[in-house]
Amino acid sequence: MTGFEGRHIVVTGASSGIGLATARLLAARGARVSLIARRQGVLEEAVAAIQAAGGTAACCAADVSDRDSLLGAIDSVEAALGPVDGLFANAGTGGSFAPFTDYDDAVFEAVLRTNLVAPFQAMKRVLPGMIARRRGAILVTGSLASERGMAHNPAYVASKHGLLGLARAAAIEAAPHNVRVNCIIPGFIETPMLDQLGGDAFQAMRRRTPQGRTGTADELAEVAAFLLSDAAGHVTAQSWAVDGGILNTISVGG
Repeated sequence: MTGFEGRHIVVTGASSGIGLATARLLAARGARVSLIARRQGVLEEAVAAIQAAGGTAACCAADVSDRDSLLGAIDSVEAALGPVDGLFANAGTGGSFAPFTDYDDAVFEAVLRTNLVAPFQAMKRVLPGMIARRRGAILVTGSLASERGMAHNPAYVASKHGLLGLARAAAIEAAPHNVRVNCIIPGFIETPMLDQLGGDAFQAMRRRTPQGRTGTADELAEVAAFLLSDAAGHVTAQSWAVDGGILNTISVGG
């Protein structure tokens, strides 16, 4: 699947994991890709690798939880590579774990700023241009926690539930203008964030996945690229799980 030639797609959280894998794939398929994340040096290395492989890429370091930093980064990459045709709002944070009644107020607010407010600000920034050009696709990175409850992390669950609702709210307004908005739902995907949990956690995740294994960032990137492409031209307001079957199955027995 190609079809990204001449399209400028912005990816947040693009310095590693799902964001980096998707940025590389989009560039390989002809997109002009802008990478936004906090670590300038890592971003520059990623851009150099994309360019060495024949792709077109730019980057700008920003903390997406800071509105001015995020919007400034989008302004910068748009000046470099042209109007934004696609947005993959992928940056996110897991927060911390604590019982609901003990959960830290500051952590709660910080998680919502990164996982929910930042995608809102990015979408609000790029939608007017997409609507005016009658072309565009937006994808946000949800979570199994967009659809399910989870103990001891109310901030993450609330932010990811809210993000799915945000995507659907934008989708219905954008649909008459040929602009699509969807939410991708990663399951247990092998990323640096997941690596922090350790080997025992990986084994537990594999046991809980009907396919018997964790997924890869490259596998998720394939679905993200599809949802951002014209091949998904009649797909909007959807949550699309890449989870090895976890979300919609029930395991009976050991």
